[in-house]
Amino acid sequence: GNVFLNHRVCWIELWERSRRMKNILTVFVAFGASMSFGFAPQATFTRSTAVKMGEEIFDQEAYIAESKEMRLKHLEEQAMFALKIACENYGNAVFPNAMIAGDCVITHLLHRMGYLKDGKCKVMVVDTFHLFPETMEFLKEMEEYYDFKAEVYCAEGIPVGDKEAYDKRYGADLWKEDIDEYDRVCKVEPFQRGLKDLGTDCMINGRTRWQGFERAWINLFENAPIGGGLAKCNPIAYWTFEDTFDYIAKYQVPHHPLHAQGYPSIGDAKDTIPIPEDGSVRFVDFKFEGDSTQWLDYATERKGRFVGLANKDGSTKTECGIHVDGAERTWDRDLWEEGSSAVKKISSTEAALEVKGSGKPSVMVVYAPWCQFSQAMEEEYEKFASEMSDEMDLYSFRGDEEREFVGEELNTSSFPTVNVIKPDGTAVKYESEVRTVEAFKEFVTKTLQPVEATD
Repeated sequence: GNVFLNHRVCWIELWERSRRMKNILTVFVAFGASMSFGFAPQATFTRSTAVKMGEEIFDQEAYIAESKEMRLKHLEEQAMFALKIACENYGNAVFPNAMIAGDCVITHLLHRMGYLKDGKCKVMVVDTFHLFPETMEFLKEMEEYYDFKAEVYCAEGIPVGDKEAYDKRYGADLWKEDIDEYDRVCKVEPFQRGLKDLGTDCMINGRTRWQGFERAWINLFENAPIGGGLAKCNPIAYWTFEDTFDYIAKYQVPHHPLHAQGYPSIGDAKDTIPIPEDGSVRFVDFKFEGDSTQWLDYATERKGRFVGLANKDGSTKTECGIHVDGAERTWDRDLWEEGSSAVKKISSTEAALEVKGSGKPSVMVVYAPWCQFSQAMEEEYEKFASEMSDEMDLYSFRGDEEREFVGEELNTSSFPTVNVIKPDGTAVKYESEVRTVEAFKEFVTKTLQPVEATD
């Protein structure tokens, strides 16, 4: 009975389809084959692109192509409906655009709907200072093609496009030293600052369920864990990666030039690779070259991203931190907080030079609050300061934002770095990894003991 009912449903669906295709004969044969399969499991069938049914031919390739077009049409309408809600029901819709394939689709949809031209949707871009050179050049092309101007944000306190200033303040190797802090400085903080500056009440983004298990349950609308919560619109949430490229091909959509060099997704140049690594799969002139399944299989879109990176717990990194709960929090507080610590806080380079030039011996730790090694020695250095308070002052100086200065004046290339400051202003670096009160005391005594005169 159940088998018959199931086949009856198939019959109805196929009848409606075949009637529109003017190919009723196909339905009878397909239905008969299905019934045969249901009641005679031992039957076998041979697949082909065209099956002859008397005088009629069922063209499977044509059927698949038409079905894909119907699907894409539905996805377009669904995405445009979501964008309409985002841009017209909210006052300040903002689209953070990373210029990956899905974002290029959304940009085109916003253009078709007129939301870029009338300003109902603002476009925001975060420059991490580690992007491929082609990425920011492609942004200029998009701005000209669609006639809009993106708002570009980068690390706090750094002029847009000034990589030298970034390196001087934060260090060119920050991402190697602490990937979470790099994400906070270069991605999360400027991202959230941009949303706040633009008065965002609805954030549009290109995440999809097809991208992997972390995103497998997202819907067209969510609440984002940013700034206490705001609406997040995911207009292509239900698209596959193949749907994305089908749309790009259908409308000849401008897309990132690195797709033609084998990159399915594009992030930072330092940790993004082609898939496969030999670059044999490419999207060129709006069509694929090579085995496209290596890009289009489930959860493979971002396979070439975050390569070689790991989270602090040792797990493989799959997110940059922007779209996760608690993204706004990388560390909870500063170290050796002023007012509650025996360690004296140095707040400027001028103050650090004054300590060096005071003519008094002292100890100064150069630290970064996000550094796990700085955090690990906080308690022991606090005890050291308490025990030495009658003999000399102990200082702390945050060095991650003044790297050039601490490198030149305080022997610092990594965090934490402890220096004994001699009365003549010389900073002597403590080289040991043993950071205990006893070890610190021994080093201070050895460093400051008078040099015996020799004949």
